[in-house]
Order: sequence, then structure tokens, then C-alpha cells
Amino acid sequence: MRCTCLSQRGKSEGNRFTLAIPNREIHSVFATQIMDLFRENVRKDGERVNRFGEALKNGDAKGVEEQFGAYLRRTISIRDTFVRKERKKNFFHGILLGILGAKDSWIVYSNAESGDGYSDILIEIEEESVGIVLEVKYADNGDFETACQDALNQIKDMRYDEKLRDEGVEDILKYGIACYKKRCRVVLADRSAA
Repeated sequence: MRCTCLSQRGKSEGNRFTLAIPNREIHSVFATQIMDLFRENVRKDGERVNRFGEALKNGDAKGVEEQFGAYLRRTISIRDTFVRKERKKNFFHGILLGILGAKDSWIVYSNAESGDGYSDILIEIEEESVGIVLEVKYADNGDFETACQDALNQIKDMRYDEKLRDEGVEDILKYGIACYKKRCRVVLADRSAA
């Protein structure tokens, strides 16, 4: 069967082919369909999504790590992270957005301009006046501690909480999330050090 939605790039290596989405229109269709399917699957696992969301909004970094880690172990393959180094973080960023998309009452911003740059993910939970900043890093060689600290430093140095503060949100949680293959580490910034 021949799929006309994809184009072969380069020469085949045995039974392996490099495929590409040929244009933006088809890329948009693929992205929409994949995200719809992803959201549907996340909603089916509503209990885990709710535990993840509760941990996130309550400042329970260990709970966030447990739920996100369990989700990664259950759903992805380490082959999913076989992309160029600079794109590895985007994979995990996308997974988080898919999970957060199931939280209908939360306002979720991806790559939103805030402070002096673009925060990975900003969340506003209006009914509780809670804001959340997520900065995702890929932990090279499994160095979770360094990656989490780099993420927290970036949130602080770039003032990624500014957009939420401008919206009147005062209770803001800041998380550094480091991912490596099918594992993650989640660290919450000290709330007293605004």
C-alpha cells in the first residue's frame, strides 16, 4: 500500500526508509489528528490526569514526578527520543501539553512570551487563582539534578512568571522538569524565594 501523504527522503537502507511530511498543509492535518488522538487517550486515563493535575497545582513535585514518570514508562519508547539533541526537549514538552490539554478549565500557554523570553508552559487556574510555570530540559546522560537546576534558574533569570503576575496571579508555582529517555525528575522552586 502506498501512502501519498508522505515523501521518501534519501536512499533506503534495507527495509528502512526516511519519510517526510511534504508540506505545511499535510503537516497541519497530521499534527491535528495526532493531538486529537492523544487528547482522547489522555482523557480515557482521567484518574492519572487528575492525580497529575492535583499534584501540580498543590506544589507536590514528587507526585508530579511519579504520575508523569508512570505515564512516560507506559506510553513511550526510548526510540521516540532518537532525534537531534536540540529537539529532544520538544518531544517531552509536547507530551506535557497533551496531558494538560485534558484539563479543560485550565488556561495553558505554550512558548508564551513572558518576562525576558518565552516560557515553555504557563498555566493559569483562574478559579483558584493559581499560576504554574513549567520549564522542560533534556537531561543529557541522565544528569537530572543539573537539568532541573538549569530549568529553575532559567525561570528565575528570565522572569517567566511575569505574564501570570500581570494577570493578577500571586500564587505561582515554578517547576523544573528534566527528562531522559523514559524517566523524569521534577523539582519545585522554593516558594519563599519569589
